[in-house]
Amino acid sequence: MPVAPFPLSVHEISRRVRAGAAAPLAAARASLAAIDEMDSVIRAWSHVVGPDALEAPEEGTGGRLAGVPIGVKDVIDVAGMPTGFGVPALTGGAARFDACCVGMLRAAGAVPVGKTVTAEFAFRTPGATRNPHALDHTPGGSSSGSAAAVAAGMVPAALGTQTGGSMIRPAAFCGVVGFKPGFGQVFRDGMKLTCESLDTIGWYSNTVEDAQAIAQVLIADDGDDNRASDRPLTIAVQLGNPNAALCPESQREIARACEAWRAQGVRCESVEAAAETGLLLRAHDVIMHYEFARSLMPVVARHGDCLSPVLRRAVAHGLAIGAGEYREMLAVQASLRHAWGPRYGGADLILTPSTPGPAPRGLSHTGDGVFNKIWSVLGWPCLHLPTAFNQAGLPIGMQLVGNWGDDRRLLAMGRKLHHLLTQQGE
Repeated sequence: MPVAPFPLSVHEISRRVRAGAAAPLAAARASLAAIDEMDSVIRAWSHVVGPDALEAPEEGTGGRLAGVPIGVKDVIDVAGMPTGFGVPALTGGAARFDACCVGMLRAAGAVPVGKTVTAEFAFRTPGATRNPHALDHTPGGSSSGSAAAVAAGMVPAALGTQTGGSMIRPAAFCGVVGFKPGFGQVFRDGMKLTCESLDTIGWYSNTVEDAQAIAQVLIADDGDDNRASDRPLTIAVQLGNPNAALCPESQREIARACEAWRAQGVRCESVEAAAETGLLLRAHDVIMHYEFARSLMPVVARHGDCLSPVLRRAVAHGLAIGAGEYREMLAVQASLRHAWGPRYGGADLILTPSTPGPAPRGLSHTGDGVFNKIWSVLGWPCLHLPTAFNQAGLPIGMQLVGNWGDDRRLLAMGRKLHHLLTQQGE
């Protein structure tokens, strides 16, 4: 099916509403019409509000996101909508309150139009969502519905979450901008936590500019988006991973990006981090399974017959991990989280693959998060940039990683760098 972004950007929707040129619910109604037209094929939504149930923005026509329709991953509460965690048998009554992030977006004028499909408890067993660019290829996971809904043009933005690669991988496979903030930058109240030390709320959009607009609402302003520097922008290019090989298409696209940026005075310098990468992958595996098991243990005990064997085995595996090993890996996480200077010197950003390659064929899996997990355990902010399509019509791109606390600066630099590659004039 033809794929096109939502006809108006986040910025344009809010500008029109604030100027009185569009009704506060006009874009939300257009979103519902697009969902009605496309979702029987894409299957990105687990719950959609009826046109008569749309709630006008709290800030009327004055909010920063006035009138912007958004999707919300179905592990995050939205008042008046059910939260099902990707398990239909556990979907109950409507949530009484918005999650903090949803409440902040709503207070800025955004309009939640529904809940998007997630993998089972944001883990590995995929939901029904299909990739808008190739229906027989995975959209990624676990934030599959949110990424696909933005890619298919059903909404201009949607919330997702990441524990390992659940934001960046779907962004890469569906060809949209995906932003995973630094750990702890976005309040998680009202989200089903599965991993206390890893879970992070992020979002999808069609441009980095739109991702910035949402960040201006959800991430505290440090007033340091565009730190001036007399030296050229420096990017550390880290491609190696002991557990995966990067496909030739992605290698060529990253090489093209470096060539384009160097032509504009950007320094792109290759780095190797095999030892740290292997250790961080082990840390992620231990921390994730240990915390996931204890979070989901009560659910398995009470509703195990509703859950997949994959999830139940992961809980059993996590319960078998000793507290000593868990604390050891938490210490690794803490020690390396603030090691940007010793490891990357004066680099402003890291350029690294988002995935080993384009979206794999098949819907029974969500792809490999091996290029995402180390950044999740470090808690550094990540931004996926969609930059091209391969000969089969599947999206390819890359991710930029920022230092601890540099979320807004990552977005500001990422916007400029993305423009140099796409020339779309964000």
